Amino acid sequence: MNLIAGFAGLLSVAQAGFYGVGAYVAAFLALQFHTPFVLNLTVSAVVAGGLGFVVGGPSLRLRGDYLVIATFSFQVIVLGVFTNWTSVTGGPMGLYGIPPVHVLGSAITSPLGFLVLVAATAAIVLWIASRLARPPFVRTPKAIREDHVLAAVRGKNVARTKLSLFVVSSAMAAVAGVLNTYYMRFIDPSSFTVMESIFIITIVIVGGAGNLYGPIVGAVVLVLLPEILRLMGIPSAAAANIRQILYGLALVACMLWRPQGLIGEYAFGREATPK
Repeated sequence: MNLIAGFAGLLSVAQAGFYGVGAYVAAFLALQFHTPFVLNLTVSAVVAGGLGFVVGGPSLRLRGDYLVIATFSFQVIVLGVFTNWTSVTGGPMGLYGIPPVHVLGSAITSPLGFLVLVAATAAIVLWIASRLARPPFVRTPKAIREDHVLAAVRGKNVARTKLSLFVVSSAMAAVAGVLNTYYMRFIDPSSFTVMESIFIITIVIVGGAGNLYGPIVGAVVLVLLPEILRLMGIPSAAAANIRQILYGLALVACMLWRPQGLIGEYAFGREATPK
């Protein structure tokens, strides 16, 4: 999400859809064909990236509110597919009994072991993102973010850059979906609603859009909020509503007083540069 929203200034509410595509593709392959984790991860990323190419082609011709509406439409369609294509997705009941990840012949069943797997996968994804966030490639997305017309006048290939970022962002969302699938070993459509997309956007804005490490900070802050409520002894039913209120307050507060997010656009070796 940070690649398209932070670096190119394109707001999409379809990330949960691609997140779900990765989750369902991996679950289907694991249950039906018993294929290994690495293959499922790769296929899921390719499928989501291909779908991102198909969706992004026409959608990225739009900007602003129109792009939000286009990606929202995709999100609604995908959620409908997850809910109604029962022969593949299990419908509202979802898919369960997903086998655990096996590495070197051993199943990863402990939370600590899975944490190591997630950390390793996240490090690879972060490394890929860091390559894209370096000059000269990053200059074009940032030029598009500031003024897409001027970027085109200066000879930048605006359409190709936006589509490339959208495809990569879709594939990365699918990777997260695969990890969630193997961790929960159960998935259903309720995990991939538009509210999940909004939560992802909130993470990027609160942490710092356009900063490679901003979403990490945003994720840590927003994920810790429910744990704080739990430690305070607040009942689960009330905690769910309070959590949504806190997320909304955090988003509004950042938009008003810290629009660049908690850490802004930061690069090691220099001060954060508010935008």
